[in-house]
Amino acid sequence: MSLATFAVPPPSDAALQNTHVLHGRQLRSGFRLENTSRYGEDIWRLFPAQRKEHDVALILNFLALPSRFRPAAKKLFYHLLSADPPDGEDPPSIATVRVTFTHMKAILTWLDKRWEEHRTDLSTLTPDDLTAYRKYLNVLHPRSSDHRTLARGVIRLLWRWRSHLDEHALSFDPRHLPEWGESKAPRRSENATDRLPEETLGPLLGWALRFVDEFSTDILAADAHWRATRTGTFRRPDDATDIGLRIRTLMDEYIASRRPLPGYRGRPNIVYLARSLQCDRSCVERHADVVTATAEIVGIGTDSYFSIPITGRLDGAPWVEGIATHHTATHSLARLERHLQAACYIVIAFLSGMRDSEVKHLRRGCLRIKRDEDKTPYRWTVTSLAFKGEDDDVGVEATWVVGEPVARAIDVLERLQPAEADFLFARLRYGSDAKTGSAEALTTKATSRQIRNFVTYVGQLCDTAHRSDHVPPVGDTRTGFKTSVFRRTLAWFIARRPGGAIAGAMHYRHHSIQMFEGYAGTSASGFRAEVESEQALARGEAYTAMIDAHEHTDLSGPSAEEAARRLGEFGERAQFQGQVALDKHRLKRIMKRHDPAIYPGEYITCVHDPAKALCDRAKRGGGDGLPDHGGCKPLACRNVALTPENVAAWTRELARLEKRMAARPAMPPLLQHRLQQRHAEITEFLSTNTRTESIA
Repeated sequence: MSLATFAVPPPSDAALQNTHVLHGRQLRSGFRLENTSRYGEDIWRLFPAQRKEHDVALILNFLALPSRFRPAAKKLFYHLLSADPPDGEDPPSIATVRVTFTHMKAILTWLDKRWEEHRTDLSTLTPDDLTAYRKYLNVLHPRSSDHRTLARGVIRLLWRWRSHLDEHALSFDPRHLPEWGESKAPRRSENATDRLPEETLGPLLGWALRFVDEFSTDILAADAHWRATRTGTFRRPDDATDIGLRIRTLMDEYIASRRPLPGYRGRPNIVYLARSLQCDRSCVERHADVVTATAEIVGIGTDSYFSIPITGRLDGAPWVEGIATHHTATHSLARLERHLQAACYIVIAFLSGMRDSEVKHLRRGCLRIKRDEDKTPYRWTVTSLAFKGEDDDVGVEATWVVGEPVARAIDVLERLQPAEADFLFARLRYGSDAKTGSAEALTTKATSRQIRNFVTYVGQLCDTAHRSDHVPPVGDTRTGFKTSVFRRTLAWFIARRPGGAIAGAMHYRHHSIQMFEGYAGTSASGFRAEVESEQALARGEAYTAMIDAHEHTDLSGPSAEEAARRLGEFGERAQFQGQVALDKHRLKRIMKRHDPAIYPGEYITCVHDPAKALCDRAKRGGGDGLPDHGGCKPLACRNVALTPENVAAWTRELARLEKRMAARPAMPPLLQHRLQQRHAEITEFLSTNTRTESIA
């Protein structure tokens, strides 16, 4: 990788004609500055400066702009790419530059239709022009304030970068225009990606795991056979003296087994037969009469299949009749390998919480397995690159703790890719993905298309086997699944503790938030914030359910009054036209500003007050002020409130203790004493903190 240095560029356009526009950018490995785009070219290719391996190659096509504005646009984008930014600003990323170009094209096209032909200088833009464009944006994008804000921000670049633009600079700051609004890109307060519904996720993940664990053996065996036919070690020199005998012997085998000959477009597949005989196709063509006679007896199949046994089973039968050699067949090796790659992506993306860019940078050897003294695996980690929130656009190394299914998917990918392929999600060797592309790894759009095709193929398998576990469509089936949906859905499940009663008591421990650093990687992952957001939303829904049922007035315990007060205030803020608001986005805003800090649990409801908390990590020299139920002392803490469900849980605990103490043979005296002491403490706790006069 190289970073070219460059002196201050000369101001005139003529002097810049031979200047390399990426001279201020760090280039990808294998690219030299002298081979990159120059200022005088009409199309600037940005891929040499794109650092992510799965990025689509980007260009700036100035021919798409009105000709009278091209000089101004070139000067702006040259400086965006390689000049020092204005004070207080960071250099824009390559992706940001490309998005900026799209918005700049929109306004320049609009100006080209509005201005007289003699106007070519953007410095002559007036407040009236920009006010008219703002109104045009309001009509064009009435529901997308984000789009309008970005479009206005692009115009303001002509002011912010005015010291570099000379005669093309804007003469006033449009931010001060009436109703212009803030020109910076909008900040999203929440993740707008929808999660996968359970009825879609279940079959999708189930089929993905089935491909990884059961069907991959057959696909990889066919791949090994395909690979062997293309190596010199598989073939042996043709023996003209016995080739006729070998062909007749093979044809006799087809006749004896009543198998149709492998076909291709309605005719015997000569290439397939030649590879089966390890000879040149011309040898088979010289004995075409024998092949034709055999075809008249056994017929010709619709496809040609690899001569491997199908070991994978679906409802007790082979999951496919065979794996076809031709790329266009439904069960062809090319298509099945892409389906297998998509299945591996689904397993890894969902069960690791990694972003698409992080998954795409998994390399051969990224998996680490820790074993105990008996050599039994107990911990699996994967290493990749994290990009979001990092100062280095090359990415920083990060590690994720994953489960065994992810490890199995990675193992399949390492066998699926040829030995010389480094990236696990590199394009496969043949089929549509084998076309020459700039990206080392599959692009986000290509993966989305793969998953869509995988879902379609699963539907075909279900129809053939008369199964009901189709993957229901979700979102825009034309464009496929958004890859970010897997990370979002995992955050939802972790926050909601699958299997628990979400609307009632929230069965989770608050110290689980600290586990996300290990589960989803390092802080570079940014996964923890997403999970905490989902947990806050889940608590908010629990609050509204309690308030609707007036359960917040039926609490007991030392913090019962405080809990009722906090929930009462929360309910007042959440009220809308007489109903407690359940809109997800509004509820998230309320939780962010007015979180009552009440945490329902199985045995207690924590009404958190750091001054009284016995569990607060801040009192032990660290922490973030959140309650830590891993160190909870419910029988002594004054932050405890009890719901009827909490009291019932304690009552069940007393019954379990009594059963253990009454068991025969009797327990050792010390253990018996501890159980009796525990029973007495719980009984006293309930007697003191509940309205029930006697505890059974």
